[in-house]
Amino acid sequence: MRIFGRHDAFLIGGLAIAVWVVSSRQLGTLLDRAREVDHSRGLQLVPGLFILAAVFLIHQFRKREAMRLQAQQATSRVAEMERLVVFGQALAHSLDGDSIRAAATHHLPALASGRDVWAMFRTGSDWIPLTPIADETRAALERAAERAVADSNGLTSASGDGVHCFPLVVAGNAIGIIGIAPNPPLTDAQRSVLAAAAALLAASVKNAELFNEAHENSVRDALTGCFNRRHAIEVMDAELRRARRSRGSLSVVMFDLDHFKSINDRFGHLCGDAVLAQVGHRMKAILRSSDTKCRYGGEEFLVLLPDTPLAGAMRVAEMLRHDFEEHPIQWDGRTVVITASFGLAETGGGADDANAIIGRADAALYRAKQDGRNRVCAVEPQQVVA
Repeated sequence: MRIFGRHDAFLIGGLAIAVWVVSSRQLGTLLDRAREVDHSRGLQLVPGLFILAAVFLIHQFRKREAMRLQAQQATSRVAEMERLVVFGQALAHSLDGDSIRAAATHHLPALASGRDVWAMFRTGSDWIPLTPIADETRAALERAAERAVADSNGLTSASGDGVHCFPLVVAGNAIGIIGIAPNPPLTDAQRSVLAAAAALLAASVKNAELFNEAHENSVRDALTGCFNRRHAIEVMDAELRRARRSRGSLSVVMFDLDHFKSINDRFGHLCGDAVLAQVGHRMKAILRSSDTKCRYGGEEFLVLLPDTPLAGAMRVAEMLRHDFEEHPIQWDGRTVVITASFGLAETGGGADDANAIIGRADAALYRAKQDGRNRVCAVEPQQVVA
């Protein structure tokens, strides 16, 4: 263990020099001669030396303060970059809107150094918030975002309406805005950090949009816009678990287009495709957004109706049946009427699984075809075995 450090040795050396100066006769003689020179030549060497020493000390003090300030700025810059890196890491794990909103809400205030900050992105003509925005200020912030994008052409930051805006730019187009209160004024370093944050957020929003499109394309039928069979089974499993937990109801509607093969044979497969597309369009127009619409295979469709008992499913099926008849398609100067046969089933308790309820709906559909088609048949839910 060292008793004296480097700074202690420097202090001891200084004390030794001070003791030598106090006791040194040679230094006194030197100062006397300096005074004689001052008197003989009219100079003021000693005061000048004192002034030079004072100026040197002040210069050293100011230099040390400047170095300390630079060190503080460098530390602050490093901290800002660390927060920016953490924000980028959070966005890298965000592939949906909810996770991006959570990352923006958590990290943007820290990047804004305590200033009020908000973010939103544009979908068509609508602005979607990425951070919490009060209802009473949302309209004003949307107008500010529109003006900022227009003023900057979506390429640079812009100020207006009491906020400073940093556009979220993708491929030269602004898809959103980060807005921040301009007071206290932003430093160049803070502007750089917020511009980088806007670039990261823009890329994350666009990646989430592309990921969602890819997922939608993988689970949807391109012709009808309905989900495919695999996705419908996954949704049904989840809905059955939810129905068991909440003791709610789930009904399934399975329907088949009547005489669809004859439509293909008489008018061609392009006409058949038009019929299928019309069916998908009418389903979207009539059913709720919470209802899962699926093309089960060929001309057969499946509809999941959560929180809907069998009586409600009967009314929905009848609405679909009438609507199909009332909206025929025109093909090659001829009217092609669309009719369908429907089979319905309701979950029968905890023993139900997706295959069981689909099987019962399919049996009801078969009976509707046997009874003359263009009608709705249902099976009562099975009783739970004690």
